[in-house]
Amino acid sequence: MPPSRERRSDIMLKTVTSRLIRKEFEGHIKKYYWKPIFWSRTYCLLTVSAPLSVLKQHIENQTEVE
Repeated sequence: MPPSRERRSDIMLKTVTSRLIRKEFEGHIKKYYWKPIFWSRTYCLLTVSAPLSVLKQHIENQTEVE
């Protein structure tokens, strides 16, 4: 059975973001991810009705967990 349209989109998103993240943060990521797999095979599809500016502010205001 071929993957659904949402699953194909998820695969493409993970592929592109993995490449971009690995390129931008190569030095930091090498310490933690030595395998060629960055994302897990699982996925989650969510919808949000908040404006993008609110989501961005929420992400920027999060603190790191030690």
